Amino acid sequence: MRPLASLPESARAGVRGVLADIDDTITTDGRLAADAYAALERLHAAGLVVVPITGRPAGWCDHIARMWPVSGVVGENGALWMRHDPATRRLVRRYVATAAERAANRARLVAVGERILAAVPGTALASDQPYREADLAIDWCEDVPALARADVDRIVAMMEAAGMTAKVSSIHVNGWFGAYDKLGMTRRFLGEALAIDLAAERDRFVFVGDSGNDAPMFAYFPLSVGVANVRAFLDRLATPPAFVTERASGAGFVELADFLLRS
Repeated sequence: MRPLASLPESARAGVRGVLADIDDTITTDGRLAADAYAALERLHAAGLVVVPITGRPAGWCDHIARMWPVSGVVGENGALWMRHDPATRRLVRRYVATAAERAANRARLVAVGERILAAVPGTALASDQPYREADLAIDWCEDVPALARADVDRIVAMMEAAGMTAKVSSIHVNGWFGAYDKLGMTRRFLGEALAIDLAAERDRFVFVGDSGNDAPMFAYFPLSVGVANVRAFLDRLATPPAFVTERASGAGFVELADFLLRS
């Protein structure tokens, strides 16, 4: 990883959009600080495409798409996208799976969650699980004392043994049925909602994140950035981000916004 300051001015000047993880990237210790939210506002006001790409649930995405200064949001690690259309005053939603498929998977997710809670002491369902439509989120350090690495790996193994895709974020282990990820739905959102061909314009988008579930994004984008706390997850990243901020979490996101807007 190279320091953010080494990102060439020519690349910075061509940036069209910022794609950003939320937890421990925009937020700090579970809170959305005023300066981080203001950074979102400044990027949006400058005319950049701003899209949170998060593992957080559909219920949160409804709020984010409506209330935050963003172009839309990708949620549940790529299960869905949402965008509020101010002209029609309508929230547009798109999912990987149909409503019938999501309903059928719900009982399977509950069963896997129950097995994990019984087998791994100290863990819990994520507090936002009731607002999810497509995945299972197991809390390993958000509202519970942090689990050991071996316990986190055991949760991943149990999800994979059940036929799920499993990813570790900075707070949860997320699992779902299907092969989708953050990158696939980001590509779909930009194409369907904003008529942007990401394959043709990926050099003009910055992605910023911090943990293992951001791995597909770090690998895909030449202008990938990790906030400083990404160093804690480098052993879970086959491809680390190309650049890294000096500061961690939300302060690192503000650092990135300031750096881009100076252009």
